[in-house]
Amino acid sequence: MRVMVMALVALLGACAMGGGGDEAVDVGPSPFPVERGAATPPPAPTGSNDPPEGASPGGLDFGAWRQADPASYGPQFQTQVRQRFAGQNAVELRASLEANGFACENEQRLDCRIEIMERQCAFDWYVVLERGAREPVAGFDQMCLGANR
Repeated sequence: MRVMVMALVALLGACAMGGGGDEAVDVGPSPFPVERGAATPPPAPTGSNDPPEGASPGGLDFGAWRQADPASYGPQFQTQVRQRFAGQNAVELRASLEANGFACENEQRLDCRIEIMERQCAFDWYVVLERGAREPVAGFDQMCLGANR
């Protein structure tokens, strides 16, 4: 009984001293600086528009990509890219692809893409040239959400 009374007194003392955790605890200043309005604005959109069906102003023929079967269109696109840009170095290839609407990065490799959404489908054309490679790898992907388009 004496133990019960002592436990009750300890519990009441803890509640009276704020042991419930409802009070804010001062942990000092935040280690993260607060500089409101100092963030840089997001980059402007690159303007990657839908590629045309057929030849682009840069000369690359995208064909009838909206109705294309990715399984056959992708290899045909790679063959066209390899033939059209044969013998170009990474700098020349980048300039040629950007003239055809691709957005390119040149980190560890040259990576150029066109990525768009149309209806509920995402379309992705890519051309990648690994360092030391002689020919680019090119392809086309299409992914649609939901049922058949």
